[in-house]
Amino acid sequence: MKASGVTVRRRLFISLIVGTVIFAALLFRLGYVQLWKGSELSKMAEDTWRRDIKFAAKRGDIVDRNGTQLTYDITTPSILAVPAQLGDAKDTAAKLAAVLGGSEETIYKQITKRAISNMVTPTGRKITQEKAQEIRNLKLPGIFVAEDSKRFYPLGNLASHILGVTGIDGGLTGVEKKYQDGLTGIKGSISYLADAVGRSMPGSSEKYTPPKDGMTLQLTMDSHLQAIVERAMDQTMVQYQAQNVIALVMDPNNGEILAMGSRPTYDPANYRESPTELFNRNLPIWMTYEPGSTFKIITLAAALQEKKVDLKNERFYDSGVIDVAGSKLHCWKKGGHGSETFLQVVENSCNPGFVVMGERLGKDTLFDYINRFGFGKKTGIDLGGEASGILFKPSQVGPVELATTAFGQGVSVTPIQQIAAVSAAINGGKLFKPHIGKAWIDPKTGKAFKEMEPELVRNVISEETSKEVRETLESVVAKGTGRNAFIDGYRVGGKTGTAQKVVNGRYSPTEHIVSFIGFAPADNPKLVVYAAVDNPQGLQFGGLIAAPLVKSIMEDSLKYMGIEPSKNQLTKDYKFDEVPIVEVPNLVGMTVTDIYENLNQNFNLAKSGEGNTVISQVPEAGTRVDRGSTIRVYLSNQNSN
Repeated sequence: MKASGVTVRRRLFISLIVGTVIFAALLFRLGYVQLWKGSELSKMAEDTWRRDIKFAAKRGDIVDRNGTQLTYDITTPSILAVPAQLGDAKDTAAKLAAVLGGSEETIYKQITKRAISNMVTPTGRKITQEKAQEIRNLKLPGIFVAEDSKRFYPLGNLASHILGVTGIDGGLTGVEKKYQDGLTGIKGSISYLADAVGRSMPGSSEKYTPPKDGMTLQLTMDSHLQAIVERAMDQTMVQYQAQNVIALVMDPNNGEILAMGSRPTYDPANYRESPTELFNRNLPIWMTYEPGSTFKIITLAAALQEKKVDLKNERFYDSGVIDVAGSKLHCWKKGGHGSETFLQVVENSCNPGFVVMGERLGKDTLFDYINRFGFGKKTGIDLGGEASGILFKPSQVGPVELATTAFGQGVSVTPIQQIAAVSAAINGGKLFKPHIGKAWIDPKTGKAFKEMEPELVRNVISEETSKEVRETLESVVAKGTGRNAFIDGYRVGGKTGTAQKVVNGRYSPTEHIVSFIGFAPADNPKLVVYAAVDNPQGLQFGGLIAAPLVKSIMEDSLKYMGIEPSKNQLTKDYKFDEVPIVEVPNLVGMTVTDIYENLNQNFNLAKSGEGNTVISQVPEAGTRVDRGSTIRVYLSNQNSN
């Protein structure tokens, strides 16, 4: 049936309205997409097309407490290939091989490998600037000269165990690993637009985002003191052919590590050429061993704090052996020291005397102090690989274990525990957490924006007890077993240690670790020095080997730090084979006759010039020299003004 005209018009009208609505909707959608969502969709499309070539950021510098650079990154070019943008791949490989000196075939395989980008290795990694410029001049499609970096050590292997080493993924050991997050910067990149197969899109341009460098890490270490320590360790290794030498220098008043090292060492720039244990183990914090007599400082401090001993007014008789629960414990001196004060017990490092101190303290009290001084657990120093040491469990401690612990046998400690504990014993009783990091510095402004503050762990003993410990240990150096650490003009305190090594579960009769810990000035300590020598050849006593090592380090360190000598130094007790130090008198203005009549036998005299009156002398008056030294006087017939 034929539709009427009215019906046709109605249908056309409805179709027109529907078409108008659809058109309006399409128009609205087009406007929404182009005007409202256009920028977002364009960005999404660009992100789909964009390819990034990442560039490593410059790793942060590491500097010492005075700003001296210890290690930093140097920029080196590396060659990177984008396979989709290569022209003639074989020709490109040939030209690269001619410049880089590598295998043309190897380079061809590397640059054509299916990937967004490929590094040319090893010949294209960390090349010279001259080679990089040659490759830039070739203008090879798909070949980029990217910035790479490597660690540089301007002071060679100085402080290698502190700094540690870096690998592809960042720090592997030392502060490089501990402070990885701050030292690592933010990568930069070169980005470009590419089609689905990776070809650069016509008319597009590259976008360079520069990397952000890592922060500068400042250490508490002083590179000059570190050099003093390492030189002394080298000399000891050569002289005694030891298995290991360990040394630490710390500020006892805040826990800052001023120097730390061990021998043998390694070159951090070429660490892969050294045995793994050399760069994986930082002996001052990793090595554990029986401390020997240096541990007696802890027993002494506890006994004084608990008022269990009167050093000057109480006497002890040392027969050379003491019986403890049926076991005979011997003094190092055969036949013993006889009758002595407890001050002399400490000066002589008399084992039986310290056994008595330990017995008076009792198991619970002595081990409480040992734990409070930080033994048996990690100090928390900001370096990886720290050991915790080993102590007897309370249930295992009987009379013999108590006695041997009192003089440093049967316990296992680390050097860092030793120096932290002794610092607490002589600094007023405050145990600080050792630390090597000092501050983070903004590399652009050169200003510190975050400092690592000293961390007080706990108070262990009183200031009065600490003062008594200092005075006692000063007497050990002036009059006791520590005489080889005596420094003329400086008040030095310290304690020797000699401990048998445990080999295959037994104490070795021939292998020892000898040690010494010293501090100065004794009345106001500014530094504590600890040194241990593992299995030196020859006579193995801490007083003969480790004490002179500490003396060498301390003498140079005190002078470098500008610490003035003291007039209140304890007088040293000289042995028959030791040469006393005496002061040169003032001879200027005296006649030769006066000199011969008044000059004692401490000096030899040499004359220069004609005349009868001294107008000058060498050494000058007041100089401290060995007794028997020569004084040269210069004579004239005129009186000196």
